[in-house]
Amino acid sequence: MKIATWNVNSLKVRLPQVLQWLQDSPVDVLCLQETKLTDDKFPVAEIEAAGYGVVFSGQKTYNGVAILSRHAMRDVVKNNPLFPDEQQRIIAATIAGMRIVCAYIPNGQAVGTDKYDYKLRWLDALHDWLAAEGKTHEKLALLGDYNIAPEDRDVHDPAAWAGSVLCSEPEREQFRRLQALGFKDAFRLFEQPEKIFSWWDYRQMAFRRNMGLRIDHILLSPALATRCSACVVDKAPRKWEQPSDHTPVVATLDLA
Repeated sequence: MKIATWNVNSLKVRLPQVLQWLQDSPVDVLCLQETKLTDDKFPVAEIEAAGYGVVFSGQKTYNGVAILSRHAMRDVVKNNPLFPDEQQRIIAATIAGMRIVCAYIPNGQAVGTDKYDYKLRWLDALHDWLAAEGKTHEKLALLGDYNIAPEDRDVHDPAAWAGSVLCSEPEREQFRRLQALGFKDAFRLFEQPEKIFSWWDYRQMAFRRNMGLRIDHILLSPALATRCSACVVDKAPRKWEQPSDHTPVVATLDLA
């Protein structure tokens, strides 16, 4: 069973790439963020033609999340019931005995701003909701764009990013609070090469120079972490024409 996350930065623009990637890398579950589509514009037919069912929650221009699955989905929940929010940032479903949560965590803009405060409050509520979810779903996975680089090794230039949004200590503490619930960072379950990132700015030839951050993550509950046999960042789509600034992260779970 392969599960993946990808911030596509506009599904309208990136749909051909998503379909191509699914053909090249046929995962079982794909969580998308920043679809930037209202629900009536979502390309259901194209995704179903590729062999995937889909659930989604969107809005115009910003945010938007979706789960694509080759398996049946049930008990779909949109948004965090503990955090009333007009922004469409969470969708969850039970798939093949796993509770899959797809999240697009707020960026935060800059430390000290209202958007940064919103991000921390949003993460507080996410923590509390997942703590409750974990009591009823032993196999739980949180996939998405966290907009948090958990450690300095997840940053191309830690000194330059020190204290900045995505790398600030309060954000990293929120990531550790999720881990304290028992979640494991799938990528860090394995020995990994240095300087592996999932996001690169469009500016300054950042991708070519590997000036990136690892901010897209798959956190697994203990029952899934023990069954995880691999986790990789697939850089290939970032090399394609007109790419998203993010690239997919894929975890392999041995559930048989």
